[in-house]
Amino acid sequence: MVYLLRNSTEKYMNVIVIGAGISGLIAAYELERSGINPILLEASDRVGGRVATDDVDGFLLDRGFQVLLTAYPEARRYLDFEVLKLKKFYPGALILKPGSSYTISDPLRNPSEILGMAFSPVGSFMDKLKIYKLTKSLQKKEIDEIFNSPNISTIQFLKDYGFSEKIITNFFKPFFKGIFLENELKTSARMFQFVFKMFGEGFAAVPENGMKAIPEYLKSKLKHTELKLNAPVTKIEGHQVFLENGEVLHGDKIIIAGKSDHLLPQLKGQIQPYRSVYNLYFSLEKSFLIRPMIGLIPDNKFLINNIVFMTDISKAYSKNGKALLSVSVIKPIQNTEKLENLVAIELEAISGIKAEYFKPIKTYEIKEALPDVEDMKADLPFTNTKIYDHIFLAGDYLLNGSINAAMTSGRKAVEALLLTTQDPR
Repeated sequence: MVYLLRNSTEKYMNVIVIGAGISGLIAAYELERSGINPILLEASDRVGGRVATDDVDGFLLDRGFQVLLTAYPEARRYLDFEVLKLKKFYPGALILKPGSSYTISDPLRNPSEILGMAFSPVGSFMDKLKIYKLTKSLQKKEIDEIFNSPNISTIQFLKDYGFSEKIITNFFKPFFKGIFLENELKTSARMFQFVFKMFGEGFAAVPENGMKAIPEYLKSKLKHTELKLNAPVTKIEGHQVFLENGEVLHGDKIIIAGKSDHLLPQLKGQIQPYRSVYNLYFSLEKSFLIRPMIGLIPDNKFLINNIVFMTDISKAYSKNGKALLSVSVIKPIQNTEKLENLVAIELEAISGIKAEYFKPIKTYEIKEALPDVEDMKADLPFTNTKIYDHIFLAGDYLLNGSINAAMTSGRKAVEALLLTTQDPR
């Protein structure tokens, strides 16, 4: 939906967007498309919010293992995959255990893997037939239909579908624990079905030069937005937006793109705490996974949930020729001082490579990695984005934890804003 205000006096309306994460960038872009030149305020020194990449010792380190699913409808709407130079993961996963490993592949994408999948110990033959059946059935479902389905847990959905404990333990748990950032698969089966559908219809990918390329691309599309970095907002009173540096801005309309409970007292306690993750990076002389795939560790005694050699996906993640290994730990950690050593020991157990060869680069404790949303939705009702006639909300916490949801919420906030804006003519 596009609203054109260029021929009305509304083009002089002051609109302030607070937060230059994915949802805020999309909101600014949609405002520009409607003839409004917004002010975009960002508390940090960069755009992107939780989608970020750091350059450390010649390596590109995404803040938390993140991927873009190319089947996301909103990603297809707003991103140019060729400009981003997307590097795709090989469909499937490696199951890693001390002394053994095996592959789970998508036979629909890789017919040559059918025989290997049939004899893979990841699960029973019936499990593999059920994966095929689930993939085909989700291809026929609309996204809205998925998000209107019963709000049961993912683990209950898998059991009800008839999957064995073996394949749940070996594949579904380690794979989706890494996506949902919780260990029991309590996350709604709506999100599971949506993500499984997206994996079946597209690819997991990262931009050649790290995930930060996504918000930087969106920023490059803004031609008439006044972007203010290092501009944290302390409070909102009526139409006045107060900045930490003492500046006060007037907003005829205001979009809060991100967590809003610190700016709107009436929302205190209404936003769930975010899920957290530890993301550790190590360098190694070369990858032991070889292929651009995610490695899953199903043994619940391990701290490690999944590993990925980012340099198997994109060589640009390393400027020194060494392999870059990303490790995700979802379990709560009591003593983080020993975490790198413990993880290195576990890496030795699954790879056979001595622990001292894994050189730590950086460890991230990401406390607000993913919103914890109970009633997940695909779309944002008008009433959920409008707080007052002049204040609107955006952010994936309103829908579900994904880049797709962040983009949807930014667009929907602008639609709501424009629907409540009366042309004075």
